[in-house]
Amino acid sequence: MTLPSTMSAIALSGHGGPEVMRLQQLPLPVPAPGDVLIRVAAASVNAPDLSQRAGHYPPPPGASPLLGLDVAGEIVHPAGQWREGNRVVALCNGGGYAEYVAVPAGQVLPIPAGWSWTEAAALPECWFTVTQTLVMRAGLASGMFVLVSGASGGVGGAAISIAKILGAIPLAIVSSDDKEAYVRHLGATDTIRRDRDDIVARTLAMTGDRGADRVLDLAGGEFTGFAVEASARFGHIVVVSTLADRNATLPLNKITAKQLTLSGSTLRPQTAETKAAIATTLRDRIWPALADPAFPRPQIRTFSPEDAAAAHIAMQNPSHFGKIVLVTAFGR
Repeated sequence: MTLPSTMSAIALSGHGGPEVMRLQQLPLPVPAPGDVLIRVAAASVNAPDLSQRAGHYPPPPGASPLLGLDVAGEIVHPAGQWREGNRVVALCNGGGYAEYVAVPAGQVLPIPAGWSWTEAAALPECWFTVTQTLVMRAGLASGMFVLVSGASGGVGGAAISIAKILGAIPLAIVSSDDKEAYVRHLGATDTIRRDRDDIVARTLAMTGDRGADRVLDLAGGEFTGFAVEASARFGHIVVVSTLADRNATLPLNKITAKQLTLSGSTLRPQTAETKAAIATTLRDRIWPALADPAFPRPQIRTFSPEDAAAAHIAMQNPSHFGKIVLVTAFGR
């Protein structure tokens, strides 16, 4: 295949609000040994993109300075097991807001059967995050109660779906009627309304006073204290983000008495080997379930790359739930 020498891509003119994003013509990325080159059909918008744009989440050494951590598209330069023309999704090391992106072959997965470009693009960043933290590190297993904060967002929604696939029991924390209906569509067994419910009391009531075996904490601050109170003995709290508050006051006596584990993790700086191991776990344990036509898909709003600023504004709106995806001309 003859490829162009340049591509359209979203670049940053500086750090700040959505207005710093600019659609520009840039050179095509040059794949390193072991990289595939993907012609991007759709790129998901994730919270780390907004943080990077604002100057709070710089790319790790060697990563692309461009935004975009996951894509769906077609292989145009093969490597490893991948062949030209394969339809794939990929966890990117930046650079997804573009017409082409180079990605280590180990971070690539096939598009699940029956999934569209936009549906598939919504998967990698969030599903890699949950698989690394809740599944591989915290040992999520069948029969466990899983308390999910931020349940209507990308990572929270992925946690609900993955918990259901593995036979666990997801309990979803939401803040509105629309979000409650959405997480039930994804498979949440029960819901907690943080705008009106006592999170700890509701969790204990739904688990027969046992508490949550696993907690996905996307909020930090006050919620992390609630998570300790709501956890079962030998529970594991996974802190993935601190969207509400980066500090927390915790009852250490209850952490010790319940023999809890509290762990934190960030996906982006992980090594290529670690990301490839997560991809293998997804392919072997999670991906087969997605081929079922009845498997619930995420709600998605689409924008063109030219409207990337509007996409970021939409994601910052407190009423937002589901996923936001940029769709290129190739993906339309």
